[in-house]
Amino acid sequence: MEEIWKPTAEEVEQAIHKQLPDLIEEGLKALFVGTNPGLYSAAVGHHFARPGNRFWPAMHRGKITERLYSPFEDYKLLKRGGGLTNIVSRASKRADELSKEELYEGARILTEKVIKYRPQKVVFLGITSYRKAFQQKDAQLGLQKRQIGKADVWVLPNPSGLNAHYQLPELGKIFSRMWRK
Repeated sequence: MEEIWKPTAEEVEQAIHKQLPDLIEEGLKALFVGTNPGLYSAAVGHHFARPGNRFWPAMHRGKITERLYSPFEDYKLLKRGGGLTNIVSRASKRADELSKEELYEGARILTEKVIKYRPQKVVFLGITSYRKAFQQKDAQLGLQKRQIGKADVWVLPNPSGLNAHYQLPELGKIFSRMWRK
């Protein structure tokens, strides 16, 4: 396992515009899609790495992972049938820094990936970015009526610690419900 480390404030600031590699392969059960990498995650090179992000705890509570994974173990999700990518690949301090054009282009690129890799489900982590990128202004949380390729589309709450609307126990139930369907 890769050594767990914390970036310095300077390393985090220098991660602006860095990209995280996708963790994706053919035939996944679910491809989890963030909006774009945060600076902390880009600095350490792993998805959902910022302390306080509830993605990994929600995955464990939802019984998608057999135990709580460290972000430095993100690659192990592939063996569980899950992959990781983002709508926009470049890191930024905040998702609201992304332009409408970046989101539209990211949606186009993501659609190509989904068609190529054929996951059963595409799971967006955050409704606002999904609505903007895919021009689905009336989308609600949960299973969507539309598909991408042949993949079902799900929209789950953003697991950021800043999203106070959903506490961890509820996030775990929502993740579990999506995974079982």
